[in-house]
Amino acid sequence: MNRIARIASALLACPFLGAGQTPLPAPALAGAPARMVITAGHFYSHEARDLMASELIVTQDFEPLTVTKVTPLYGTPLELFFLVDNCSSCEANSQFTELHRFITSQTENTAVGVAYIQEGQLEIAQDPVLDHEKAAKALNTPTGNRPSNPFVALRQLIEGWKPDGSRHVVIMVSNGIDPTATKELLDPTADAAIETAQRAGVIVFVIYHPSADYLTIDPSKIYAGQVQLAHIATETGGEAYLVGFGPLPSLAPFLGDLWDHLGNQYMMEFLAIPGENGPALQAIEVRSELTDVDIMAPAKALVPAPKAEGEVSGSGQ
Repeated sequence: MNRIARIASALLACPFLGAGQTPLPAPALAGAPARMVITAGHFYSHEARDLMASELIVTQDFEPLTVTKVTPLYGTPLELFFLVDNCSSCEANSQFTELHRFITSQTENTAVGVAYIQEGQLEIAQDPVLDHEKAAKALNTPTGNRPSNPFVALRQLIEGWKPDGSRHVVIMVSNGIDPTATKELLDPTADAAIETAQRAGVIVFVIYHPSADYLTIDPSKIYAGQVQLAHIATETGGEAYLVGFGPLPSLAPFLGDLWDHLGNQYMMEFLAIPGENGPALQAIEVRSELTDVDIMAPAKALVPAPKAEGEVSGSGQ
C-alpha cells in the first residue's frame, strides 16, 4: 500500500466530526514555563514601539523555543537600588549631582534605595522608597576606604532583596577592582554575583567610577576591573557605562540611555528545555527578527524541573 492509500484508509477508519461535535483540543506545547525580563536596547531607524512575541527568536543549545507571551513593563512597579563603592579617595564632582537629579526624576511607581560598599561589606543607607527626595538625600559622594572586593556586597544586596512582584534593577557605581583576585580576568566572586542575580531575575547596570589615584594604579588592574563590570552587566541583561580609564566627564548621556532602557523592558514568557536535576540556570539566547532592534537579556534563565510522569500541568486557574 502506497503512502497516499495509507492516509486515505486512516481517514476512513476515523469517525467524522459532526456539526455539533467539539473538535479535539490542540496538543499542549512542550517545555517548562520560564520567564525573564528583556530590554529593547536600541531602535536605530524609528521610534520605540512595543515588541511582539513573533518578533523574538529565542534559543537554548541552538534549539528554538516557543515564546508564549511578551508583556510591556513600562509603568509597572520598579525597585531601583544604587550600590556605590566607597572606594579610596573617589573623586567628588558634579557626577553625583547628576545622580541626584536622576533619582528625583523617577516615575511615581519607582522605589529607589541606596547602599554602599564599605571595605567589601554591604551597608544599606536607604531601603527602596517611593519618596525620591528621601532616597536622593541618602546618596552621598564616597568618603573613601581601603580598596576591597565590590562583588561580594553586590551578591549580598541581591540575596537580601525580597521578591515582591516588582522589577528589580541595580545601578552599581564602582571601579570593579578586586585587590584580592589572584587571576585578574577570572574572579569567582563576580561569577557568584552573576549567578545570584540571574536566579533572582535582577538586572545590573554599572557605571565605572575610578579612584582619584587611578593614574598611579597598574593599568592592567584597571582594565581587569572594567572587564568584570562589563561581564556582570552583560550576563544579567544590563549595560556597562565606561569610557577609558579616567572618570566620565558627565553621566548625563549615560543616565539618559539608562532611562530609555528602563522604559523599554518586557516580561518574556517562554517554554524552555528543563534540566535533569531540579530547577537550574539554563543558557538562553534572545534576539530580534528586526535588524534595527538590539535585545538585552540575561545570558541564563532559571528553568523549573521537568514534571514527573503523569503530573498535570497548571493549577486550573
